[in-house]
Amino acid sequence: MTLRLATTADVDALMALRIEAEGWLAAAGIDQWRNPRTRGPALAKWMADIEAGRTWVVDDSGVLATVTLAPADMDFWRPSDFPESAVYVAKLITARAAKGSNLGGRLLDWAGSRARAQNKTWVRLDCWRDNLVLQRFYLREGFEHVRTEAPAHRLSGWMGQRSASVVRHPNSPLTTPGSSEFAD
Repeated sequence: MTLRLATTADVDALMALRIEAEGWLAAAGIDQWRNPRTRGPALAKWMADIEAGRTWVVDDSGVLATVTLAPADMDFWRPSDFPESAVYVAKLITARAAKGSNLGGRLLDWAGSRARAQNKTWVRLDCWRDNLVLQRFYLREGFEHVRTEAPAHRLSGWMGQRSASVVRHPNSPLTTPGSSEFAD
């Protein structure tokens, strides 16, 4: 498996990942991404992130996962959190076909490598306030719950962070072409 920057040619694969995740979430009784009308805005955000060089994909004869290293979402992070001290993980989605490979955790380790390369202290994220399964995943991956924000116009808002020095899956790092270690 290699990690590479996403291109506009990956858009259909990214949306397929999201639609697969929507189905899995619904089957698990998790009320996240249930409204198909949110797909258009999600796609527009992905396009902007791809064009800005912030979205990455894990490719293994097809896209198995994606992650975006986004700017701090100021709906959640405050100036007193020192937003510039972190790398922010967004749109982390793994294919069901990758289940059991720790791919999500490996992407979080990779995000930590990016934070370390930029001399940042934290890897931060926010996720759906009602998605307890996802929150437990992040806690198992070494994140600490910072707080939950609930702006009226957002359903996300469970905020977590972990030290950029944390590496939970050292024996299976993701690589970029030409690299044998975490991508920098």
